[in-house]
Amino acid sequence: MEVVANKKPYGKRLRIDNSQAIRLGVQTAFLILNLWIGAQFLLFVRAYEQGLTPSVSRPPGVEGYLPIAGLMNLKYWLLTGDIPLMHPAAMFLIAAFLVISVLFRKAFCGWLCPVGTLSEYLWKAGRSMFRRNCSLPRWLDVGLRSLKYVLLGLFLYAVGSMGSIAIRAFLESPYGVVADVKMLNFFRYLSVTSAVVIAVLMFASIFVRNFWCRYLCPYGALMGLASLLSPLRIRRVPDKCIDCAKCAKACPSGLKVDVLIQIRSAECLGCMECVAVCPAEGALHMSLPRNHRVAPWAVACGLAAVFFGFVGYARLSGHWDSPVSPEVYRTLIPQAREFEHP
Repeated sequence: MEVVANKKPYGKRLRIDNSQAIRLGVQTAFLILNLWIGAQFLLFVRAYEQGLTPSVSRPPGVEGYLPIAGLMNLKYWLLTGDIPLMHPAAMFLIAAFLVISVLFRKAFCGWLCPVGTLSEYLWKAGRSMFRRNCSLPRWLDVGLRSLKYVLLGLFLYAVGSMGSIAIRAFLESPYGVVADVKMLNFFRYLSVTSAVVIAVLMFASIFVRNFWCRYLCPYGALMGLASLLSPLRIRRVPDKCIDCAKCAKACPSGLKVDVLIQIRSAECLGCMECVAVCPAEGALHMSLPRNHRVAPWAVACGLAAVFFGFVGYARLSGHWDSPVSPEVYRTLIPQAREFEHP
C-alpha cells in the first residue's frame, strides 16, 4: 500500500488566519461611510423640499450609486479629454472600483460594496438559522448567472450609443442634475411592486448565497469582467492539500477551489473565505505570479490606497463636486419626482 507522506491530518488546525477579521473591519467601515453619506444626503434633500437652507452640504460620494452616470462620464472623458462638470465623482468612483477589480480581483464586491455586505449578512443569517444554504441545480445556476451580463450589456449598449454631446445634454438636463435625488426618492417612495421585488430578493438571499450579486447585479458583472485582468489569484498547492474540500464548501460563489490550481473565474470575490477555512498549512493562499503571497492586510491597505487616491485626486483637482447652485437645487429638488427620463 502506498503511503502519501506529505498529507497533513484531516481537519487539524495548524495556523491562525485573520483574513475574515480584516475583511469584516473593511466592510463595516465602508458600510458606516455609506450610511453617513446617505443620512447627510437625506438631510440635504429634505431641507430643500421644505424650503429651508440645508445645514449640511451635499455629499458627492452619493454619486457612487449612479454607475450609469459614471460610465457616461468615463466615455465623455475618453472622447473629449475633459472631465465632465456634472457628477464627476461618479466617474472617479467607478474608475476607482474598476482599478480595484483589476488589481485585487472582485474585491469591490467582496470587501467594499454595502449591498454585497448586507447580502452576505443575510445568507450567513440563513445558514445560522437553517444550518445550510441552498444550491441551485447547475443548469439553473448558469442560466440565472447570465442575467447580470445581459443587464450589463443593455447598459453598455445604451451608454455606447451616446456621443459626447448627447451625454453632456443628458447629464445637464433637469433629470440629470437631480438623478441622485431621483435615486433617493425611489427608495423613499417605494411602489408596491418595487417593495415586493426587494422583499423577494432579500428572502431569496437568506437561502441562496449572494442571490442578487450572483444573478442580477450588472455592477458586479462589470467588476467581474475587469477582475479577469487581475494578476492576483487564489492558488492551491496540491502537494500540501489534504482534500478536505472545506474551501469549496466555504466559497460564497460556489467555485471548485478544491480541484483547481488557480481560481481565474470572474465570480471570485477575492474574499479569502476559502483560505480562512483551509486547515493545511500552505495549501491555499492569495498570491501574485511566481507565488508571491499577498497577506490580507496588504489587500486592505491596497483597497484603501486606490480608493482614497482617486477621491483625494478628485478633491484636490477640483473635480469632486458638481457645480450646481443653491438656487437650482431649490427649484429642481422639490420637483424631482415629476421629472421623466428625457
